[in-house]
Amino acid sequence: MKVAPQPATQTTELCYKHTIEMSASAVLPDVGERATRRIARRLLPFLFVLYVIAFLDRVNVGYAGLEMSRDLNFSDRVFGLGAGIFSIGYFLFEIPGALIVERWSARKWIARILVTWGFVTILMSAVHTPRQFYLARFLLGVAEAGFFPGIIVYLTHWFRYEDRAKAGAIFMAAIPMSNIIGAPLAGWILSQQWAGVASWRWLFVAEGLPAILFGILTLIYLTDWPPQARWLSADERAWIDGELQLEKAAKSSARTWTVRQAMRSREVILLTLVYFFAIIGIYGFVIWFPTIVKRATNLPNMAVTLLSALPYVAGLAAMIWNGWHSDRTAERRWHTAFPLFLGAACLAVAIHFSTNLPVAFLSMIVVGACTTAFMPSFWALPTAILSESAAAASIGLINSVANLGGFAGPFLIGYLRTLTNSFTPGLIFLLVCMVMSGLLALFLNVRQAGQPG
Repeated sequence: MKVAPQPATQTTELCYKHTIEMSASAVLPDVGERATRRIARRLLPFLFVLYVIAFLDRVNVGYAGLEMSRDLNFSDRVFGLGAGIFSIGYFLFEIPGALIVERWSARKWIARILVTWGFVTILMSAVHTPRQFYLARFLLGVAEAGFFPGIIVYLTHWFRYEDRAKAGAIFMAAIPMSNIIGAPLAGWILSQQWAGVASWRWLFVAEGLPAILFGILTLIYLTDWPPQARWLSADERAWIDGELQLEKAAKSSARTWTVRQAMRSREVILLTLVYFFAIIGIYGFVIWFPTIVKRATNLPNMAVTLLSALPYVAGLAAMIWNGWHSDRTAERRWHTAFPLFLGAACLAVAIHFSTNLPVAFLSMIVVGACTTAFMPSFWALPTAILSESAAAASIGLINSVANLGGFAGPFLIGYLRTLTNSFTPGLIFLLVCMVMSGLLALFLNVRQAGQPG
């Protein structure tokens, strides 16, 4: 039976501001600051490390491909398909994982994911044929499904709306940081020869083991909910729990969403499309950029991996600043759209000046930074619009469907490269997708997110 939604008389942001004003007089002024600071210090560094490990295991194939494709005689089409097929397994198991985090235990589910994908990453070192490569990448997607949306949901258990983009920016800064760390690490491993085994195989082993170890540590270290946090004082636990309960009440006063209503709403569909087209750009860039640099410069692998890290150095600063500024201004749409437009413009410059390597490379540095800078403001939107299980399911839907773009981007670049013997058609495809993503973000009706979709 459908319950008629109450008309939304305030924006979601105004509801939260009212919530803050209500709760501010109920506690000592320093309790909120102490609690927020202690929660951030306790959780964000650990979650950051987890996502560094996650993204390393997801994209290390881009660095391994510098040697792997040649050793196994894989064409660009085979490599692109194998790199992208990760997203098919991810798609199939994403939504249940996000709901498990909300309804059961984030700590146990995140630990399970880490241990499983660690073993599958090590399994990647044993592939010899295209079919084995496809299967291993598919299983990696299945193993990791639910991790990212689970963390996004987990952050809503600990951080208020006005702190969420900053917290998300610190967590998601692991994406550029994983490449800053992973690129030189991969370059060093690829330059070694151990026990007569191909160096790219050691790369998968070396980057799979930390996931298993941190999965075990997660069970010990993380706490599911604030009332269970013995590392907070009693007044800090009461303050953050009260703030989050008031926030839920504020969202419910705008509209009470069911899971089914949320997943059919205009805003969730738009958010899914925004992220789908953005993910095409992210994974198309991450997977193929080392190979593009290698073929353009013919430099040694170590030099290629160091150069490949530069876009992510810029991306780290851009992501943190964009998340901070989005929270400060309480604006989400343009903080999502503008980095995507800027990245598309710089990609156009890189394509036009492809024969001028310094100009093209500098432009690609900005492109790489922009593919991640939009994420903190984007992921603050679903939890602002929806509540509890509806938000968890919608985050799972957005991430799982959109991550099919993680298949389309790498595969189509490889396919078009094989077909045309040029990376230009594939890069134009990425450019168009980034523009589409930015345009769709501007159609989001955030001011009326609490109204029926």
